[in-house]
Amino acid sequence: DFQSHLQRCQQLSVTVLTDHQDLNNTGLRTILNSTAPQQYRIRAKLRTFKPQKLHQSVKLHCSKCNSLKEVPNGDDLSLILQASAATTPNPELHNTSWYDSVTWTTQDQKQRKIAIHFVKHDEMLQEPEDTLIMIEGGTLKEVWKLSKRFKCVIPVTSTEDDLALLDLSAPFLLQGSVKYYGCKQCSTPKTIKSLSILAAEQRPSWEPTEIAQVLGVVPLQYVFIMKFTLVDGTGALNAYLFDY
Repeated sequence: DFQSHLQRCQQLSVTVLTDHQDLNNTGLRTILNSTAPQQYRIRAKLRTFKPQKLHQSVKLHCSKCNSLKEVPNGDDLSLILQASAATTPNPELHNTSWYDSVTWTTQDQKQRKIAIHFVKHDEMLQEPEDTLIMIEGGTLKEVWKLSKRFKCVIPVTSTEDDLALLDLSAPFLLQGSVKYYGCKQCSTPKTIKSLSILAAEQRPSWEPTEIAQVLGVVPLQYVFIMKFTLVDGTGALNAYLFDY
């Protein structure tokens, strides 16, 4: 795998970067004293790389404000969903013209109230693999189960007037095993009623970019970032890898 490949590279006496074959090798000290941008070919040893664990290389990036944030782990998401479960679903917001609602009470000690809202198309429910649903009061485990069954899952909470997205620390959308996040700084979240525009389309595709746009969310993109320190006896150079 990539991690063991990096470790093997680190153990070699030299690492050769093979781009710019037409250029002679240039010492790192010369490069460090040069003005960018220039093209060079180097022959150097990989001294260190960060992060040491591959999964830590994946971050969330906002292309609008250029910010980076850590990908929330399961514990973080569980806490956010637990907090939202403390709000009881508002029955006045159930069974509208564009979604049907089902509610029940869990059998555990907490007796949580859960509501699932199934978005309709042409006043009919679609097949699960084509359906967008919204869930109130669900745990992370319950949300994951639903995301495997339905095309899109949006965690929501009740307000007085409409359903709303959770805090953007949580995903605004889950699709299969992928969680989609929005930028807190750049987003101006709208109420869930905005989704009815997409539901009214002839064939709703439920594309994450379209969902984000109508909900006023600026989506974050998953990026891969690493830092390599290269040495050749004349100096040390930090090289950064940044890719979507």
